[in-house]
Amino acid sequence: MSGFVYIVGAGPGDPKLLTIRGLECIQEADVILYDRLVNAEILTHAKEDAELIYCGKEPGRHGLIQEEIHRVLVDQANLGRQVLRLKGGDPFVFGRGAEEAAILREAGIPFEIVPGITAGIAAPAYAGIPVTHRDHAASFAIVTGHGRAEKEQDFLKWSALAQIDTVAFYMSIGNIAHITKSLIANGKSRTTPAAVIEWGTTANQRTITGTLETIAEDIQIQGISNPSMILVGDVVGVRNQIAWFREKEHELC
Repeated sequence: MSGFVYIVGAGPGDPKLLTIRGLECIQEADVILYDRLVNAEILTHAKEDAELIYCGKEPGRHGLIQEEIHRVLVDQANLGRQVLRLKGGDPFVFGRGAEEAAILREAGIPFEIVPGITAGIAAPAYAGIPVTHRDHAASFAIVTGHGRAEKEQDFLKWSALAQIDTVAFYMSIGNIAHITKSLIANGKSRTTPAAVIEWGTTANQRTITGTLETIAEDIQIQGISNPSMILVGDVVGVRNQIAWFREKEHELC
């Protein structure tokens, strides 16, 4: 008898931002496949005998590659188990949740998708930056900045992105110079405000601000690393008025 798979978004880092439905799925699961950015505190809600399988991916070191994750999901469900695929943020926002759901459908395994709060909205909110604002931003885009520069040039419509009021770049620290140059080359003002939020919504959150022209150098000077969210747009200026979250102080690198 086939089991069941839950594909769940764990939220952006603060364990209190997990949804009620997400918590229910964690409590019911027999086996949990979890990603690198899932807060460990969330896993304490699992059953005592639940099997935990780390699936984290980071440069140069992977837990399970995607094909192996697919195999484990199918195999565990075919054993009749309640399987949870737990992802940071939202499973359908750069989380490859749709690929996993397609594999499950092909294998005839029932599943449920549970949305989660994505970092592109939550991290700016904790930094006091609204992604939309009546006076500053009527459009908002979320973009992956991860990958080779030549791939990004083929995939991203830089001329269109330069017209969007607020753009949130995921997985972009390594490509920040390419991103800023591409936006400026396609008409975005060099003085457009920009922010980088490191470890957003967590006790280690740190935010730096600058402009499209300076932010790449600012990241180096301040020693910012992943996971970080990059935000470009006039809404960054609102932070001066409504910043509310007490951020951890870091020494300069």
